[in-house]
Amino acid sequence: MLWIKALHIVFVASWFAGLFYLPRIYVNLAQVQEGSIAERERLLLMARKLLRFTTLLAVPALALGLVLWLVYGIGRGPGNGWMHAKLLVVVLAVGYHHACARLLSKLVSGESRRSHVWFRWFNEVPVLLLLAAVILVVVKPF
Repeated sequence: MLWIKALHIVFVASWFAGLFYLPRIYVNLAQVQEGSIAERERLLLMARKLLRFTTLLAVPALALGLVLWLVYGIGRGPGNGWMHAKLLVVVLAVGYHHACARLLSKLVSGESRRSHVWFRWFNEVPVLLLLAAVILVVVKPF
């Protein structure tokens, strides 16, 4: 079980590293001057590759978490309300990941009218999600 737990932590940390950086690329895309086609295309290529890689990291993170929960029983039973809250955080993280993918589609097609300031605020969401997940798992407040 400890190997599975260790790998879960590594994949979650790697997944979130991608979620921290991807919106930062969106900030840069929102600041590209009109007519800077090469810069825009380079940033879009980086974002597409990072999204693909981040998705590949999310899959084992989620699968290993499910194994820990369903097979080894971590967080099951009475007195484990923290796990319900953590599962909500996981659902929100998956939703955020999906939102990143949708935003990239809009950036690629030129439909996005979001400002770099909006993307800077959007970039803070995964920090809060990771903070909440770590506190719930380590402190187990309820």
